[in-house]
Amino acid sequence: MSTNRGKLGTYIAVIILSIIFIYPLWILIIYAFQPAYLTFDKLYPSQIPLAFTLSILVQSFKKVDLIGPLTRSLEVAFMVGLIAIGLGIPAGYGLSKITSKLSNKLVVFLFVINMMPGLVVAIPISIYFLHANLDNTVFGVALAQELVVLPLSVFITLSAFRSLPRDLEHQARVDGASLSSTFFRILIPMIRVPIIVAFLLAWMTSWDEFTYAVIIAPIVPTDSTFPVTLYNYVSRNLPLESATFALVATIPVIILAAVLQKYLKGQYLSGGLVG
Repeated sequence: MSTNRGKLGTYIAVIILSIIFIYPLWILIIYAFQPAYLTFDKLYPSQIPLAFTLSILVQSFKKVDLIGPLTRSLEVAFMVGLIAIGLGIPAGYGLSKITSKLSNKLVVFLFVINMMPGLVVAIPISIYFLHANLDNTVFGVALAQELVVLPLSVFITLSAFRSLPRDLEHQARVDGASLSSTFFRILIPMIRVPIIVAFLLAWMTSWDEFTYAVIIAPIVPTDSTFPVTLYNYVSRNLPLESATFALVATIPVIILAAVLQKYLKGQYLSGGLVG
């Protein structure tokens, strides 16, 4: 009896949390695909769709530039993901070769940057980015966002390397494989799923990151990333365009979240800190 009550409580909690997370997306859909007289022109808009129109979506794309920010965000997100795994893999491998006590301290130190307010870090580094001509560039924004995503990428790859049998690399070297051959032909294929997870998490974090993007890149709709441009349209009192923009920005996150759920498992994170 108590087991059934426990399951019922779990189901109720899952339903409540699902409603909380899905409700904002539902409101976005209603505002993006219903005529304005049923949404913004009403004091208490209906929560149930009463009409359907694509005119808001079409007019939003004609009135404001959505393609430019979309392209820039895609470029930045993919660059952030590639840099994250490009630096995270060797960092995770190197940390897995030292004592757990020391590597754990180094990993915690990497996460210190995420414990500080973004503005505290973004404003000082923007001065160096300006002198290096990295402001208002895709690479500059991506490099700044690595401060947020790189610690997690290192953490995931470290846990992946720690989960491998300790004698695997030694046996390959005994059989005559070189260090590079062992690393790229044996170790990397065995941790390909954690690498995918690290890339997707870095991509998703970059996609909606705002602080570093708005500091490094100017607040100009045609030159900014998605979140910065969305803020621009909201502050300029363009509610219909903002709703459309937010909905378009949400679609890739939903797709990647579904893909990520398939790969994200506890063992990819459980080995990050041991000892």
